[in-house]
Amino acid sequence: MSLSTLDIVVFVSYVVALIAIAYLVSREKKGHEKDSKDYFLAGNSLPWWAIGASLIAANISAEQIIGMSGSGYKIGLAIASYEWMAAITLIIVGKYFLPIFLERKIYTMPQFLEQRFDHRVRTIMAVFWLGVYVFVNLTAILWLGALAINTITGVDMMYGMIFLGLFSVAYSLYGGLKAVAFTDIIQVVLLIFGGLFLSYIALDLIGQGQGAIQGFKSLMDQAPSKFDMILTEDNPYYVDLPGLSVLVGGMWIMNLSYWGFNQYIIQRTLAAKDVGEAQKGIVFAAFLKLLMPIIVVVPGIAAVLLLPDLGRADQAYPELMNLMPSGLKGLVFAALVAAIVSSLASMTNSVATIFTMDLYKNDNKPRSEEHYVKIGRIVSFTALLIAMLVAKPLLGQFDQAFQYVQEFTGFFTPGIVALFLLGMFWKKTTANGGLSAALGSAVLSFVFWMFWPELPFMDRVGLVFVLCMLLAIVVSAIENKGHHENAVDLNGITFSTSSSFNYAGVAISLILIGFYTTWW
Repeated sequence: MSLSTLDIVVFVSYVVALIAIAYLVSREKKGHEKDSKDYFLAGNSLPWWAIGASLIAANISAEQIIGMSGSGYKIGLAIASYEWMAAITLIIVGKYFLPIFLERKIYTMPQFLEQRFDHRVRTIMAVFWLGVYVFVNLTAILWLGALAINTITGVDMMYGMIFLGLFSVAYSLYGGLKAVAFTDIIQVVLLIFGGLFLSYIALDLIGQGQGAIQGFKSLMDQAPSKFDMILTEDNPYYVDLPGLSVLVGGMWIMNLSYWGFNQYIIQRTLAAKDVGEAQKGIVFAAFLKLLMPIIVVVPGIAAVLLLPDLGRADQAYPELMNLMPSGLKGLVFAALVAAIVSSLASMTNSVATIFTMDLYKNDNKPRSEEHYVKIGRIVSFTALLIAMLVAKPLLGQFDQAFQYVQEFTGFFTPGIVALFLLGMFWKKTTANGGLSAALGSAVLSFVFWMFWPELPFMDRVGLVFVLCMLLAIVVSAIENKGHHENAVDLNGITFSTSSSFNYAGVAISLILIGFYTTWW
């Protein structure tokens, strides 16, 4: 389990090239210092291709590649619903949510909440998101990334986390979101081609040298239970993916929260030149999401035949990489690290944005723009350091870290989705009503988790969402204040989209119908 000299040369070349390109694309003109808009929103200059690529690069990290491959090894193709249903979710976000956010010219999601509700909602949600990003998302990316490096090279887990952290800092700390977004196109190209090549090699091995298509057919013949998209109640993993809930239940809530109201993701679209450019980027990302299961799930299923005696499911992807020939192994390793560090860079930039713009700058003390950029850089580095220290205690004992992340965030996402949906589309929602939904989500989820443990977490997410909506409506009705003074004026916002956007939405829907019909 080691890299050859050629593998190391390929990998080091990638690292050096990425850092150099990040510096070049984020340099400012002579005499111009980066301000907060430059650092946190790339100066509102991102084109559609950078937005789409950056959305995928931010999303596909260690928890997806390592974690979802591990879930593919354990559960099968059903875990791909997280990817495929996200494609439809992106279309919804692009059509109905982005016009509202961009019209408000916001930096962060908490900022929108203050504009719509009040300062309390902004502060509470900013603190909440900072906690989740640092103690759940960053730790998962670092831990699973270090696990991959350890499996492939034998490097100690802590040293692996330190390398990943320093690499992400080296190419993103100076340039901010602009450096992250413009280098993400390179990361995504490498991720897709490296991932596709790994899948090809694995399937070709199963097909005994007769190609990937024959290997895929053999895989379906030899492991048919791994190709059930909709799990039945007698399936041992039904609790993770409870049947039709992936199509009509709680998964919609998980996806709307992640793709629509998650600073870490939505920040790319907030940095677009205009709504049309952001929507084109969304469509690009949606089509890429359809491709992702081939890269992150199929290898895990293939490992069921190639590596049947794995100690931990999350070792499936890294162990498969050890089957790669010299040189190509270095390329696939670079693709994996590309996914990890791009997600780390995106996450730390979002942490810095929320802390700086929602908590630090919000005290109304006059400071220079350069000062806010400096604070953002300090926060990015500090967040990474904290995540490194707590990663092992939090994640060291989990077999499927991807499922851990989903279940934990599932305690809070129902209230977040209720808060935003009612805030955007129901003018009578009060600040107390919105807060009751956000805070009630954690309480209700904990109660169901304690007293109804057999309820699948995805069903719990759907049930709690309905209850949070009702709670917010009841509280708002009791206050009886009529239309909120800060309610969103939907009459001033157009939700019409271009014909190309509409055609893309139809095409994605038809492709998904084909997938689910084939592997129902």
